[in-house]
Amino acid sequence: MECVAKWLQAGLPCCVWVLMILLGLQPEVCGQQAVVDQTAQVVAAAESLFGQLSEAQRQAVSFRFNDDEQRLRWSNLPSGIFARRGLRMGDLSESQRGAVMGVLKATLSPAGYQAVVDNVEADEQLNSGAGRGRVIFGRDEFYFAVLGQPSLKEAWMWQFGGHHLAVNATIVGTKITLAPSLTGGQPMHYKAGQRAVSQMSEEIAAAAKLVQSLTVEQRGKAVVSERFGDMVWGPGRDGMVPQPEGIQGRDLSAEQRQQLLSLLLLRVSLLNAEDAGERRGELEKGLDETWFSWRGALTADGASSYRVQGPAVFLEYAPQSMGGKPAEHIHAMYREPGNDYGLRWFRESAAAEKPVLDNR
Repeated sequence: MECVAKWLQAGLPCCVWVLMILLGLQPEVCGQQAVVDQTAQVVAAAESLFGQLSEAQRQAVSFRFNDDEQRLRWSNLPSGIFARRGLRMGDLSESQRGAVMGVLKATLSPAGYQAVVDNVEADEQLNSGAGRGRVIFGRDEFYFAVLGQPSLKEAWMWQFGGHHLAVNATIVGTKITLAPSLTGGQPMHYKAGQRAVSQMSEEIAAAAKLVQSLTVEQRGKAVVSERFGDMVWGPGRDGMVPQPEGIQGRDLSAEQRQQLLSLLLLRVSLLNAEDAGERRGELEKGLDETWFSWRGALTADGASSYRVQGPAVFLEYAPQSMGGKPAEHIHAMYREPGNDYGLRWFRESAAAEKPVLDNR
């Protein structure tokens, strides 16, 4: 009981340590700071949500892990144009909504969670309820779904999305990836009470700083158009891989390479610190082969597009002409080439389990 008391003092939610007791896990917190695997927190949050749902709701939220149709059921389009499945947030009680957001909070970093909240609230700004026809906006029109069974051992995933947002979190043992995930939003700037929201402002500034640091010769490679471009590797395009463009990391100075890495980490760090930290080594290893391209004016007003493509990561930022100022309507994608939906991890696991042939 002394250790249990210290678990609580260490700040672990009750549901986490109860689950860990049931699973036979014993984090070392006596005499040192608690260290809990992130996956256990995500599983505990998902189990907490399931405990608050009716049988009909559990059936609505649950899909087979190998349900590829549901896995690919994500889009930047709003309700009325694109049909999602799962739990509709507008059909849930306040407590159930909080439990859904608890799963997101356990998986994402604080900045990543806030980015999701800001994205959802931006869509509420569009929810005037007049002149929209069959298109429906607002925080009620976001959906949550689970593929597979929340587990510390078996692979599973959760999906949360709506207009301009699709977060796909695949959990394979202790590893979590958000690839592929769609972010961005509309509008990008608005007031939430007394708080002025400026979505993706840090990343936009970092990308502009990098392109502005380039020499004339470097810009000749990196800047591929005078006008911003559209998203190229978005929903419905899982089978393709874009042709790399722009300038490679090997052609940048040491300082510029660090700026490129920092830009990548801003998007990767939407994921919790533990899992995002594991991605950093892959990004650093492939930095020489990572491409950076820019389209549009060399400014930080958000009206230009950019793309970063490397061996282990792909991200893009694309303003949209539809709906007013391009900088207020953004599509942004994050992918991991070869590891979207954790595919590489599955292949590595299958290879490790494959029996060695005896050729004697």
